[in-house]
Amino acid sequence: MGTTGKIMVIGASGLVGAAAVNTFLDEGWDVVAVSRRRPEVNSTREFQHLSLDLQDASACSAVMKSMSDVTHVVYAAVYEMPGLMPGWSDPVQMTTNITMMENIMNPLSAAARDLKHVNILQGTKAYGAHLHEIPIPAREDAPRDNHANFYWLQEDYIRASSKKHGFAFTIWRPQLIVGPNYGVVMNLPPVIGAYAALCKKLGMPFAFPGGTRWVWEAVDTRLVAQALCWAASEPKSHGETYNITNGEVFDWRSMWPAMAQTLGVEVGEDTSCSLAEFLPANAEVWQEIVKEHGLRPLTIQEICGESHHYADMCFMYGSDLLAPYTFLSTAKLRQHGFSGAYNTEDSFCHWLSVLQDRKVIPSR
Repeated sequence: MGTTGKIMVIGASGLVGAAAVNTFLDEGWDVVAVSRRRPEVNSTREFQHLSLDLQDASACSAVMKSMSDVTHVVYAAVYEMPGLMPGWSDPVQMTTNITMMENIMNPLSAAARDLKHVNILQGTKAYGAHLHEIPIPAREDAPRDNHANFYWLQEDYIRASSKKHGFAFTIWRPQLIVGPNYGVVMNLPPVIGAYAALCKKLGMPFAFPGGTRWVWEAVDTRLVAQALCWAASEPKSHGETYNITNGEVFDWRSMWPAMAQTLGVEVGEDTSCSLAEFLPANAEVWQEIVKEHGLRPLTIQEICGESHHYADMCFMYGSDLLAPYTFLSTAKLRQHGFSGAYNTEDSFCHWLSVLQDRKVIPSR
């Protein structure tokens, strides 16, 4: 994987951040994890955890003064507003995200004597996928889509800071990241697992709750982390933007039986249901499930974060219209030397099993 160093993972308890902490540890790096909650990882190697609020500029400045030996950064922190999707066009959401980045990167860039590389995350909203149809496939060299987005604010900041401080950077555009993290803004396995458990408890079949068919792509959080590690020591990645997916397409109905088998529930006929409404409405039933199965004492809101809203969007709840095509070209990444891939069905089932093992959702 190349040379190692001391990497700071910012947003370390999130979907990409926790996977990055785990992967960099396994590859022999020294890791500093920055997040309010300590990230849950499988690696047995020690790492430093800094509990830090990125909206607190004074706290960030004080802590970063002692981080002079950091050589690399993964910036995976994000602020999303309640309800998720409406916030994507909200100026407050955009201002908060760029301020968080500046609050920690300004003092870190000044303190770190040998900062070499920074990875930052974007996504398909860079192509305007949340606003309009996008080219098929979407390619990284397309002109910047003309809409307000904190991606552009962060990208412009990193480009300017790179020139000022002499570090390299790489920008990533993953699609539908899949992992084990609960209480985050956009991760579906905990939501699917909680929905299945509630269906079983209520005597309902595990019915697909969405609308029209949507064929698209996902990426396992382990693959994203492996790519971040590759870029940290690969000069070809410097200054580049990469799409990243598992390398195949999928649709929900085709995967539903495999997930049902993993969760130990029976598939039923499609039944339109808003998970953003159904899960909170059954918060008390969830607490009964927690007690019956000896699960972690988490509320349904602590399980979901904002991901139940994301589920409604991903499942095309309430829509019988033709779903948008959001296929990303990953040719550039493969041509530059990173060729990882995952089976998306296996990815979802793996993380559902991990959530069972961690007693976040009931086992079979």
